[in-house]
Amino acid sequence: MIRTIFFVAFAIFLQGALGELVCEELPVELCSFSIASSGKRCVLETWESSLPGIYQCKTSEVAVAIGMQGYIEKDDCVSACGVDRNTVGISSDSLMETQFTFNLCSPQCYDNCPNIVDLYYNLALAEGVVLGELCKSQRTTSSRRSAIQLQSSSAAAESPIPSVTLSASTDCAPPPM
Repeated sequence: MIRTIFFVAFAIFLQGALGELVCEELPVELCSFSIASSGKRCVLETWESSLPGIYQCKTSEVAVAIGMQGYIEKDDCVSACGVDRNTVGISSDSLMETQFTFNLCSPQCYDNCPNIVDLYYNLALAEGVVLGELCKSQRTTSSRRSAIQLQSSSAAAESPIPSVTLSASTDCAPPPM
């Protein structure tokens, strides 16, 4: 925890001194869920060498439209949303995990962590699911059924269990991008 605070303070100092947050200059402990000054997400990748378990921070091609350029995610949001700073790459796979969607849809995350919600909102949308509707259905149906709904909507598998039909409603969704 002390190391993380030190790295955040250092990164903020560095950003203030140089005026920019560059993914490639972030320590790997702060890479995932950070946003460069360019507005593109930082992504943790395996190092381009033969050494396993060595990572580097890179600038992805995923742009953020929520005005959070030069942002390092807070530990409170990482904890509340159930994400892991050691996540390599950007993937919607975690949306299939019921505990993850429970944390993501919790008021502590959904209402207070726009960076993480925006990331998973767009990942869910790419799978054909509106995150707000998924969260709403999770509150009214079993979490297993919500996972099946996501799986079947992304054409990953056909489910014999009927799923809740999603509409384009954005009742619980973050503001349009």
